[in-house]
This record gives sequence, C-alpha cells and structure tokens, in this order.
Amino acid sequence: MPRLLALACLLVRLCAATIAVAGPTGLLPADAITVATPTPEQAARLTGLAPPLRLIREDGPVPGWSVIAGGAVRAYLGSTWELSGSVGYSGRPIDILFALSPGAEVIGAMLVHQEEPILTLGISEADIAAYVGGFAGLKLDQPRAMREAALPDIISRATVSTGVIRDSILRSARTLALGRGLMAAGGGIDRVRFEPRNWEALAASGALAHRHVSMSEAHEALKGGRMPPEPGPGTFLDLWVALIDPPTIGRSLLGQQVFTSIMGAIGLEDTVLFVASSGLHSHRGIAWRKDGVFDRLIVRQGETVLTFTADDFTRIDRLAPPDAPDFKEISAFRMRAGAGFDPTAPFTVEVRATRQAASGEVVFPIALDYRLPAEFVLPAEAPDAPLWERAWTEKRPEIAGVSAMLAVLTLILLLQESFVARPLLYRRGRIIFLLVTLLWLGWGINGQLSVVQVTAFLHALLSGFRWETFLIDPVIFLLWSFVALGLLFWGRGVYCGWLCPFGALQELTNKLAQRFGLPQVAVPQPLHERLWILKYGLFVAIVALSFYSMTDALILAEAEPFKTAISLRMMRAWPFVAFVLALLAAGLFIERFYCRYLCPLGAGLAIPAKLKIFDWLHRRPQCGRECRLCEQKCTVGAIDPIGRINPNECILCLKCQWIFHDENTCTILKRRARGRAGAPTAEG
Repeated sequence: MPRLLALACLLVRLCAATIAVAGPTGLLPADAITVATPTPEQAARLTGLAPPLRLIREDGPVPGWSVIAGGAVRAYLGSTWELSGSVGYSGRPIDILFALSPGAEVIGAMLVHQEEPILTLGISEADIAAYVGGFAGLKLDQPRAMREAALPDIISRATVSTGVIRDSILRSARTLALGRGLMAAGGGIDRVRFEPRNWEALAASGALAHRHVSMSEAHEALKGGRMPPEPGPGTFLDLWVALIDPPTIGRSLLGQQVFTSIMGAIGLEDTVLFVASSGLHSHRGIAWRKDGVFDRLIVRQGETVLTFTADDFTRIDRLAPPDAPDFKEISAFRMRAGAGFDPTAPFTVEVRATRQAASGEVVFPIALDYRLPAEFVLPAEAPDAPLWERAWTEKRPEIAGVSAMLAVLTLILLLQESFVARPLLYRRGRIIFLLVTLLWLGWGINGQLSVVQVTAFLHALLSGFRWETFLIDPVIFLLWSFVALGLLFWGRGVYCGWLCPFGALQELTNKLAQRFGLPQVAVPQPLHERLWILKYGLFVAIVALSFYSMTDALILAEAEPFKTAISLRMMRAWPFVAFVLALLAAGLFIERFYCRYLCPLGAGLAIPAKLKIFDWLHRRPQCGRECRLCEQKCTVGAIDPIGRINPNECILCLKCQWIFHDENTCTILKRRARGRAGAPTAEG
C-alpha cells in the first residue's frame, strides 16, 4: 500500500508539471489569459443600440472600449478580468463583458469565460448567464442601500462563484465609470441642504470665485494686436463664477423661482455654471447670436475642455442677494454630464479676449480657478468591504456553530481515552455528533467538502493563490483549516469519521440496517485491499484531468454523490438520485461502502495523512494474534488480520478504542478478569 500511495503522489506531480508546461491546452499562467475582445454584434446585444456600431479600444490605466453610434460615444464596454483580475473558486479567471451608459448605469453584462465547478452543483451555465444578465439596470451612483437592493440574488448553491461574479462586476464597473468620468470619485454634490446666504457670505466661503482684470493688464496682454485697450485704472473684466447646483449657492443667488426653473430643465447628472461680469469686455460676446456657439468662454479640467452653445445658456436678469454687485451680464450655462468632467474636482473657467494682428491673432486667456467648497460636497461613500469580509459578517451564526462543533471534536479526540471508557457516552455521543453533522452541517448549511475544492486549491497554487477567494465561504474555510491541522495530528479520520455529512448518512443508515437484522457482508481481505485502488485511481484521474480540462474533471467528479445527496438534498435528475441510492443500499450490507472503495476525497486526504505526527490509537501485543474482534468490528476495515491499523484507511471512529477499554467486550480484558477471579486469594 505505501508503494501505491507513493506512485499516486508521483503521478499527480508529473501530471501537474507536464501539463502545465506542455501545449496550449494545458494550464496557463493567469497572466496569459487573453482578454475577450467584443465584437460589434456583442456590443449591440449588450447596449441595445441599433447597428452599425464602431468600437474604439482605449488603453491606459483604465482600459476598455468606447461604443460609437451616430458619430457620438453612446456607451462604454469593459472586461472584469482586465479591470479587476476576477478569479473564481476554481482558481481560474472569470471574464465578463459589461456595458455602461454615459449616466453610469450598467446596461448589459455577458459571461464570456468561466471554469467554475457549477456543473457539479446541478447549476447550468444558463443559470449563471441569467444571473450575470440580471445586473442590467444597476445605477452605480445610487446610494449603497438602493444599489444593494437592485442587485440580483446570489444563487444559493453557488454562493462562492456567484459572489465572485457580483464583486468583480461591481468593482470593474465602478473603476470604468470613474476612469471615464461618468461619476464623481467623491460622494457628489449636496443638492438637498439649503441655508440662505448673502453675496458676502458666499464669497467668503469660496462658493463664489472672483478675478478682476484692469485696463492696464489687458493692454499689456493685447498690445501686440490692433486697437488694444487703453491702459488705465478702469475695469477690463470683473469676473465672478460659481457652481449653483447646491441650493445654498444657487437658490441664494437666483431666488427660488429662477433656481427651480433652471435646475428643472437640466439632466440628473448635469451641472450649472454661474458667470457674472462687468467691465469693458463681455464674457458672452455677440458671435453666439449668429452661430449659437459661445467662443469666448470655456471650462478646463485636465484634458477635458467644455464649450457652450445657445442650448446651454440661460440669461439671468437680476440677482436675489441685496448686497450683490451690479453686473453688465449674468449667465447660467449647463455643463453636460458624460464628458469626463467632475464638478467636485478643481477646474478653470477661461474667458478669452482677442485682437487681430499682422501675424494672426493675439489671445489673452483670462483664467479663474474654481473648486466647489467641501461643505457642498457629500462625503465619499466608504468603499464596499471585500466580499469575504461581508460573508463572514453575514454568516456569524454558522461560524459560531461550526466552531463549537470543531471545539467539541477536538476535546473528544484529545480526551479519547476518557470518552471511550464510558461506553454509553461514546455510543450516544457519536450518534448525536453524526446526526448534527448530517442534519445541520450538511443539509442545513451545506458544509460538505469535495474533491472539487482540492483541485481548485491546486490550481490556485499554480496560477496565483488568493486567500480572499477561499475565504468567501466561511464554513468551508473553517472545515478545511481544521482538517489541514487534523491531518498532522490524527490523520484523515478527523473529517471522514466525524465531519463528512455523507459519511454520517452512510453510518447512520447502516446502524438502522443492523438494528433491523440485515446481514453484514465481510469482504475478504485480499479483495478488500485491492478495491482501494478504485478511489486512489479516481482521485489521480480527477486531478490530472483538471489540468487538461476543468470541465471534464468536474464531470468525472460526479463520482462523488455529495452534491446530489447533501447539497441538492436529492432534488436532481433521476440518474444521479439512483446512483446515490445504489451506494446507500450497498452501505446497508457493507458499512461505509463508498468511503471504503470509491471516495476520491478520502483518497486525497489519505496521501498527506502520511505526515501524521502522533499515533494515539492504542493496541496490545495480543491484538490480531489472540483476538481479532477489533478487525471484525472496524467501521471501514482499516485493521489487517495481524491487528495493525492502516492510518490511510482509518476514519478515527474510535470503535476499536472503545473495545480496547471495555472489560465487557475486549477478549483480552475478559480473559484477564477471569484469571483474576479464578486466582487463589492469600487467605486461601
């Protein structure tokens, strides 16, 4: 048997190394995954826009594609793999193409690539695709509570995979929206709070920005052109600007009626620039009356430049504050959303003054920097907690319950001599623990480990391990962490004998069968040992096949009945249910039939269990020679004819230890008791 295990380890290592390095069908490093390039047809399906559509690739810190229709950008596309490196539970990339409207709304999402173990849970790719499509209509700039309410529900039997998908879509969509200027990085403008203020108070708070340009300053800037302004102390331009979206600013400047009229005529994400001026120079000019374009006024923010047309303009005739200066011109200009402009970030208002010259045109850009004061900006929404943190918060009752189970099991195994020395406590305690394992841990919270998780872990080690991926399911993480430590202290039996729901189901049904007198089949030892090859061979096949095709490996992993019997509670197609019933029927006559001969997970746990540090199972020299009761009673036939316990097969049920300590059951102890009873006393 040790040779068989060594050969299995060698095969796994060779398959992993060879296939990962081999041809293009092998396991590729995560960074070698090609980002899906959308086609115009896919763009039309995602955005709902009528063709023809043109896609323009945009590289840089936030890569993606712009969708052009009718000569204008109508939507933006992004890839979750490219933007957030989304990796699923299988350790392989999940790639989803999604589309955003200029208003920061998810208007479509499409699953492009995944290798998740959903097939083993009875969930089809169509189910996952429908879940992904459910993100359409999500508005990223909504308050968090409204945004959370609009999200599609996570699929209960694929919480890890669908949780990763949800997290990657949200993070990627937000990244793309911020990168394209579709939403503010902060919390946005406070459009609700109102506090009446006069002109002086608004100016003192920074809500109004001011610049004065004298005639002399303008003369120096324009003297190279024809007819420059005459130098002197007079005013060339006295300029005031403000963003009037906050009611404290806009309503205080314009009055309730004018403010409501202007704000009601713009889009939800548009903003309004207030410009008032006096002096020789006009910030409007007169050319706009002919061509509808205000050529003197622009707004700059980084590389973004906003210009204005007659459709954006509203003339203001008077101001509400009694202490407001007298102005020659007062204007309000709509700044349209979707142009990459962030109204909460600093920007520059520029009024151009020009004069013709022999060599062309002399331009005097009168720039005025403006930043909306922090008091009018809502605090930035705290970033969403990582998905795994939310999962641990939401599943605190399950975490507490599993932790309590593991604590009880630890005490049982550490104090096993005291536990098995009380036969009634041992028998009833074990049955109660197995019932909790089956009913609550298995059917209640789906705490069933699987060989699929072993392959996912191996793939993650080879293609970029991420703790947060495995932390998404707290119950499974706690179980695997405990099992990993238990393998070093006690061997595979920590899980197989106590924490496996399907194993508990087999053992409990077999106890009922024995209670009703069903005969038990004793498999001959030579055949018994050779049948072990099935589970070890199945484990190696699943792991090796996963490096060639995860999909094929997941299909082969259907040899595990856990999904049908535990995760789906028999609510599955009849062939799967029939397979489970056949295994349980065999287990009525051969205790834990599946665990003995077919379980690939048990085989996988047995391999590292060779590193077990302690051996706390007691044996006597007479075991196997003078008495073979433990061999006959062993739950899985892990004791050979000469009394040795095979640690690779032992599930730590402690039945042999109960027999070992029970004077009414152990043949050796009963013989000793008879010897003591028949020995002559000192008085005799």
